Amino acid sequence: MANFYCKHCGARFSSVNSLTAVTCPRHPNGVNRGKHELYEGDEKSRYTCKYCGATFSSISSMTAVTCPRHPDGVNRGKHSPAL
Repeated sequence: MANFYCKHCGARFSSVNSLTAVTCPRHPNGVNRGKHELYEGDEKSRYTCKYCGATFSSISSMTAVTCPRHPDGVNRGKHSPAL
């Protein structure tokens, strides 16, 4: 059975339908101001931030921390997983 992950918070779901039906606590528009969005990359043992290159063991640990090279400014946004 495949796992599907939210690219903003790393929450795991069993289907894309269930993932996109629920609001995301780490959505860029604000807490619960948008639905979970599908991470379209493969499931990996390590994830790399597309802005700064830092590596993390999970999407949820990555998206919990601000990124020093985020496009909105230093520490003004969270790390984001590269595909």
